[in-house]
Amino acid sequence: MISYLLRRLLLVVPTFIGITLLIFALTRFVPGGPVERMLLSLQMQGASETGGTSSVTDGNNALSEEQIEELNAFYGLDKPVFEAYYDWLTKLVVLDLGESTRYYEPVWDMIAERLPVSLFYGGMTFLLSYLISIPLGYLKALKHGSILDSTSSIAIFVGFALPGYVIGVFLISLFSYQLEWFPMGGFISDDFDDFDDFGAFEQIKDIMWHAILPLFCYLIGDFALLTMTMKNNLMENLASDYVRTAIAKGLPFRKAVRKHALRNSLIPVASHFGNSLMFFMTGSFLIEVIFNIDGIGLLGYEAIMERDYPVVMGLFAINAMMLMIGNILSDVCVAVVDPRVKFGA
Repeated sequence: MISYLLRRLLLVVPTFIGITLLIFALTRFVPGGPVERMLLSLQMQGASETGGTSSVTDGNNALSEEQIEELNAFYGLDKPVFEAYYDWLTKLVVLDLGESTRYYEPVWDMIAERLPVSLFYGGMTFLLSYLISIPLGYLKALKHGSILDSTSSIAIFVGFALPGYVIGVFLISLFSYQLEWFPMGGFISDDFDDFDDFGAFEQIKDIMWHAILPLFCYLIGDFALLTMTMKNNLMENLASDYVRTAIAKGLPFRKAVRKHALRNSLIPVASHFGNSLMFFMTGSFLIEVIFNIDGIGLLGYEAIMERDYPVVMGLFAINAMMLMIGNILSDVCVAVVDPRVKFGA
């Protein structure tokens, strides 16, 4: 296994370079960079001062060609793509993600500021999805065709068909706006610091009060997929010859399920385990936007909309690394569950 992991880790380097180089090149060819945004703001300022009679060329004339070239040099936009990418990659080696072109703050500091929020939602989503999906899929397989199986399947299919952000809009409209049971958004209340007088319990309760609706949106898609995967694979294994042979030899049905069928049914679920690692960092752009959660998802959405390319590249670099590490962890989890897998055989 050690030699296999070393080979996979060596493949991470060219894969990471290929992914980040592609994204870096796309950011150069997409219009609306920091210089264009500055020219647009000057255009809008000139339009407001002249009563809205200015044109696009008026904003461009506010800066000379030399000034525009200096701005391009300041943001590193005057270099060819490969040279600029090499500069970015050499900084990344020493864990320097650059500086935001919108807030002029280090990208690492901006990510670290929002990381606890994303870790909370990512960790809760990860734990709840597996703690609920595996037992529910197990029960649905054993009670296939029952009322429990039918009613839960309807809820699962409806949840799987609807995107999380659509469910988020519905939940906010009903439970936050109409019924006023939950807040409209945010991670904590405005007076969260005042809860220090009441102890940590009030702070935890406030966080969970804000987190119920977003967590439901995070869970619904991944939860539905894992539950149906667990159920379908367990039913397939229950119909296999080795399980029926074990029961025919006198092994109790429940014990045959737990000892033989269950472990083999966990193989597809284990292959999904590593890919869930990205939830610890990224979350969902649109869900965080809808609920106004100041996490990494909202940061990425704002960076894309504002063409804040250093932040975009920093988040993509982290996501790419997490995805590749997650794929390796998935292989390890499959090897732990499935004894037939032999690395290097």
